[in-house]
Amino acid sequence: MNKEQKKNYIAEMSDQFEKSKAVLVTHYQGLTMNELDSLRSKMREHGIKFKITKNRITKLAIEKTKCKDLSNLFTGPTAVAFGEDAIMSARILSKFSKDHKNLKLLGGIMGDEILDQAGVQNVANLPTLDEARAKIVGILSASASKLVSILLARSEKMSSLSPENSEKST
Repeated sequence: MNKEQKKNYIAEMSDQFEKSKAVLVTHYQGLTMNELDSLRSKMREHGIKFKITKNRITKLAIEKTKCKDLSNLFTGPTAVAFGEDAIMSARILSKFSKDHKNLKLLGGIMGDEILDQAGVQNVANLPTLDEARAKIVGILSASASKLVSILLARSEKMSSLSPENSEKST
């Protein structure tokens, strides 16, 4: 890389680190190109960018960003996932690392929260925003339908107790 390319790389990476809501750092040593391409395509489907980094230059790029505390993770063959949804990023990487032991999750950042390996695994187990919304809607609709059935049952019992029904029975 010449100086101009390095400047462009640093600017591009700084921008990515600063703008992304979720940044997850991995080691990929031992993965084949086909495995990396498969992982990239899965991530791309969800709007996540998975990029192999140059550690020394990347450390320069993150010095003035919210991700500066991640600089100690950039040793060895490192790749970074940039995205808006930390849960989906963590899920994809976690599932892929279970199937491919050569992918190691090192840590990352979610919003302003720094995550270690255990933190990334915890985030991977959280429901996505859409899943959480579906659960809430399910709870609300179940509660509403139970309430309606209770009210209808009460009104049916009340109608059988009306004066005209009681006169007929005597």
